[in-house]
Amino acid sequence: MTSSRPPNPRRNDGCTLDLDWLGGLRVNRNASDRRAASLAARRSVKKEHQAAWLIQAVRCMDLTTLGGDDTPGRVDRLCRKALRPLRADIAEALGVSGVQVGAVCVYHEMIAPALRSLGGCDLPIAAVSTGFPAGLSSFETRLREVELSVAAGAREIDIVITRQHVLTGDWQTLYDEVRAYRQACGEAHVKAILATGDLVTLENVARASWACMMAGADFIKTSTGKEAVNATLPVALTMLRAIREYAEQTGYQVGFKPAGGVSSAKAALQYLILMKEELGIEWMRPQLFRIGASSLLTDIERQLEHFVTGQYSAAHRHAMP
Repeated sequence: MTSSRPPNPRRNDGCTLDLDWLGGLRVNRNASDRRAASLAARRSVKKEHQAAWLIQAVRCMDLTTLGGDDTPGRVDRLCRKALRPLRADIAEALGVSGVQVGAVCVYHEMIAPALRSLGGCDLPIAAVSTGFPAGLSSFETRLREVELSVAAGAREIDIVITRQHVLTGDWQTLYDEVRAYRQACGEAHVKAILATGDLVTLENVARASWACMMAGADFIKTSTGKEAVNATLPVALTMLRAIREYAEQTGYQVGFKPAGGVSSAKAALQYLILMKEELGIEWMRPQLFRIGASSLLTDIERQLEHFVTGQYSAAHRHAMP
C-alpha cells in the first residue's frame, strides 16, 4: 500500500435554506436505538479483515491534542506520530507502508509548531475555531479566528455552531452563521461541529445537520469532545442519513466525523461498519470520513500487534504524544 490519496470530492457549495424541509424532518428514536444496538451485538470483522479495517481507521483519524497544557513539544510529538502512526515492526509484519493519519487537529496557537514539525509534507492541519468549545465569543471574534487560522496554514477548520440557534429553532441565523464561516475559510474545508450532546433530540440533530450542509459545510462532526455526551451511534446514524439524502438531492458528498469518546478499536470498527452500510465504501476514506481521537490510536496498535504476534502488549510500548 502507498500513501497516495484519491482526489477530493467536489466542494459542497450549499444551497438555499429550506425551512419547510427542516420543519418536516422527523426521527424515530426507538428505531434508531435498535439499529445502533444491532451493531454492538453483531459479530465484528475478524482476523486479516479486521486488521485491514483498523489500518483504514488509522488513515481516517484526526490525531488530536486540545488541552490547555499543549506545548510545541507535545505538538511535535503528535505530528511525528501522525506521519508514522504504526510502529515500524508492526507495519513491516502487516506488509504496509506509507500509512499516515487523515490530519492533525490543534488549537490556533499550535498551527505554526505543527507546520514546522510536518516539514512541508501533505498532511493537513485542522484547527478548531469559532470560540471552541462553547462558541460563545462575539461573532466578529469567531469570524476573525477562522481567517487567522486559514492565514496561518490550516487547511481544515473545525467550527462550532451556536447551540442556542438550534435549541430556539432559529435556523436562518444558524444557516447565515455557517455560511459566513464557509466564506471566511476560502479554500480550507469547513467541518461543522454540532455538539450533539447539547441538542437534546435527534430531530434537532437532523435539522442542524441539514442547516449546516445547506450552508456549505464540507463535513459535519458530532462533538467537541468537551460535552458530557459526545459521539453515539444513534446520533451518527441520524447524521449519516441526513448526509445520504443531501447527496441524493444535491449531488454533494458531505463528510462525517465522530469525535469524543471514540477510544477503542471496537468503537472505530462500529463507525466504519455504519459508514459502509449507510453510505457505502466510497465514504470510507479520509476525504469523507474522519475520527477525532487521541487515545484510540494506542488501542488500534495493540490490536494490530495482537494480530501479528498473538499477544497483547502494554500500552506504553506504543508511543503517543
